[in-house]
Amino acid sequence: MEMEKKREIKHRFHEHPLVFVEDQSNEGEKAYCSACGDVISDPCFSCPPCNYHLHHNCALAPERISSHPLHPQHSGFFLRKRPHPGIQVYGCALCKEKRNMFFYECNVCYFSLDIKCADLSSSCSKVNQESKHDFHPHPLTFIPSPLNEHKNLYCSCCHEPLVGALYICVDCPLIFHKTCIDESNKFKHPSHRIHPLFLDRNKNSLFCKLCQKQHYGFFYCCSVCDFKINILCAWSMPFVEDKSRHQHPFTLHWRRGSFICDACGTQGNYMSYTCSTCNITVHKDCTKLPRIIKFSRHDHCLFHKYFIETQELTTKDCKICFNEVNLECGSYSCVKSGCNYIVHVNCALEDDRFYEVVERESQCEELYGSSAKSTQSSITRVVEVSEDGEATKIEHFSHEGHCLVLADKMEEETDRRCDGCMLPVSTLFYYCSESECHFYLHKNCSELPRVKRHWFRRSTANLDSRSFMRCYLCRRYCSGFFYEMGGPDVCLRCAEVRDVIEFQGHEHLLFYDLKCRERCNGCGADPGPYGAFKCGKCSFALDFKCLSLPQSAVHKIDQHQLNLTYHDDNDYSKHLHCDICEVKRDPSLWYYCCSICDTSAHPDCILGEFPFLKDGITFSQYHYGHRHDVQFHRKAEDYPNCRLCGQRCRREILKCTESTCNYIAHFKCWWL
Repeated sequence: MEMEKKREIKHRFHEHPLVFVEDQSNEGEKAYCSACGDVISDPCFSCPPCNYHLHHNCALAPERISSHPLHPQHSGFFLRKRPHPGIQVYGCALCKEKRNMFFYECNVCYFSLDIKCADLSSSCSKVNQESKHDFHPHPLTFIPSPLNEHKNLYCSCCHEPLVGALYICVDCPLIFHKTCIDESNKFKHPSHRIHPLFLDRNKNSLFCKLCQKQHYGFFYCCSVCDFKINILCAWSMPFVEDKSRHQHPFTLHWRRGSFICDACGTQGNYMSYTCSTCNITVHKDCTKLPRIIKFSRHDHCLFHKYFIETQELTTKDCKICFNEVNLECGSYSCVKSGCNYIVHVNCALEDDRFYEVVERESQCEELYGSSAKSTQSSITRVVEVSEDGEATKIEHFSHEGHCLVLADKMEEETDRRCDGCMLPVSTLFYYCSESECHFYLHKNCSELPRVKRHWFRRSTANLDSRSFMRCYLCRRYCSGFFYEMGGPDVCLRCAEVRDVIEFQGHEHLLFYDLKCRERCNGCGADPGPYGAFKCGKCSFALDFKCLSLPQSAVHKIDQHQLNLTYHDDNDYSKHLHCDICEVKRDPSLWYYCCSICDTSAHPDCILGEFPFLKDGITFSQYHYGHRHDVQFHRKAEDYPNCRLCGQRCRREILKCTESTCNYIAHFKCWWL
């Protein structure tokens, strides 16, 4: 039996058989095609229990097409469906919409076309010569007649529906009626009617009058006055309709006066979109604001609202930047009862690594459930417990083969460090039951979850004990435990820092700001691209490197414990010298001091350059022909010569673990 005559099919993107429906009932709620997103029309294939429907043409679309005229450089396009939420996706090359239904993807690169766009352009033929019209820079592709109506696309010139012969610019992308191209002699734009515009390409970025942003590439410019608009802003769609974002359509409105966007609360100029039903005006980009997001810094889903009428909010401060949120404009807030979490739109959507779009409200309960589930414990087995139920002997995933025993103090006064956080052992801790094995874990570090959600990334964080990495946040080489966050590896000290903190050295709350470039008040350094914690009320910032410093340390320069101190009020110049390197200290920066002996020194002088690396740690990494494991040591006996630079090793080294191999190199030289 031919495919077209089948009354039931099994589609690879759905688990149940799909039944052919010849007469779709119009009663009740409208059904939408799960392939292209349009309202279902006759005939179709359906799975009624799942409310899953496919247009007849969409259901029978080929799983592979050998080539496509809009992408002639590669062959082989495969039909795909929407990936799992949170996975990065690329827009359709024609309509630039994010792929949220079926699409064809190139087998070689990231080029993709929505199933409707692929159908729309399947009969096109490439125009060999450049466009003869001065108002467009790229070659155009000709379509004699679209196979199907595309309701989401309009002519970029006249803004009318796409009917008849068309031209497509794949580079922009733009679509024009053939008549608009052939009959246009001069280009005039509704935002600048007094003068015609000409096409210009500038190597430097220019400021677009419409979107108020800097752009590179092609601009339409006025030769009479200083008016420039980016080519994509010039051909904006006249109507935007996406019920998953807003229940009514938005209409493009060219306006010269500035306005306050009702969606995000910030100022806009010239180009805006309006919803006449809700009487709101928004930026072009804000027409597609996600209605629901899962934000990494909050446990519940956040909903976008244009106006907040409730008086239940105890505070109007944004939980990210701590500036006041205007409740008469759009914001993201938590709808869970008793939760006062609210953030500015631009703060929440500042970086897509911190949030993911939630397509359906029903998914929120799934997300709540997944975040509330108890995660796998780091303790693999409890061997013994005390009378009050406390685990006194355990097996831990990071130290297989040996049991760990609970203790409250060291038998000997030795400088032992926790193998989890690499800070000095204090309070309750576990130690290895084998006498020759010097493995220690703070009780808190031993009870950390193997998997958890962390505010720094929207992906889950997995606890790892590979022992040696460079922390993504504090930029220090560390041994001990790390949390892997779908890319960044974060040491335990940084992973335990919340996104909003109370810091004893400052009177106000500090919040993490990815864009913060203010110099750190602890060390005076630039935080770089990783951001820092800043105060919303005064000029104060701290980077992760300073936040992870231990509050106290020991050093041979003093018999007492040295405490981390945040500022020095002593203006006596001799007192402001470091007692280790003998260089003058900056009194405004942090230092370690002994209140009894009046000893003071720079943090790096007290802790050393690699304070969180365990002496004797072994790791495997081939380097310049050396193929054995190496061990980290803070000192080398007899100061041997470094194999890499030839200089004597007076500082931290890496030494080969093979007794017959005399390989020794500076730790720094190893990483150059």
